[in-house]
Amino acid sequence: MTVTTVREPQQDRSRATRARLIEAAITSLAEIGYPASTVAVVAERAGVSRGAAQHHFPTREALFTAALEHVAKVRGDELQAEVAHLSQDRKPDTITVVDLVFGLFSGQLFQAALALWAAAASEPQLRDQIVPLEARIGREIHRMVVRLLDVDESLPGVRETVQATLDLARGLGLANLLTDDSKRRSRIAAQWARIIDGSLPAE
Repeated sequence: MTVTTVREPQQDRSRATRARLIEAAITSLAEIGYPASTVAVVAERAGVSRGAAQHHFPTREALFTAALEHVAKVRGDELQAEVAHLSQDRKPDTITVVDLVFGLFSGQLFQAALALWAAAASEPQLRDQIVPLEARIGREIHRMVVRLLDVDESLPGVRETVQATLDLARGLGLANLLTDDSKRRSRIAAQWARIIDGSLPAE
């Protein structure tokens, strides 16, 4: 019993330290970008020693891959929660789905992911970890959007239209980094929803 009692607080502290490092990595990426977000900077922001940071994440790539995994989990959990909520009563209308997808590609979590994408383009070690992770994330979000729109992907053009929705959301999210693009984004969302309704048959 004594060993278990001692071990559990140690495990709790370890999980808390890891969580602080991941949160600090995300805010650092969003605020100062990848080049300036060294392990030492993230450790300082998290309030832990550099040695403690390297104990949890032996390499910088491991730290920021874990950060992206966390971003993906949060985004996925948010979308799953919205899917569950919207599915309780009736099928959501298309504009609601489009607004939800556009919302995934905004805010601090999206900024952090974008910083990693840009860095991965020129850093092979980071790219090798980010590319397969992003591919998995993309597939999961794609499946949820298909479910929300209630469409049949075996029909011509359906898969491409769903993917275009995600690509459009990323592009608008990028535009929103420099200026508040919310009004234009709202008009585009409404028009894109009309295009989807006019071109895709329901499942």
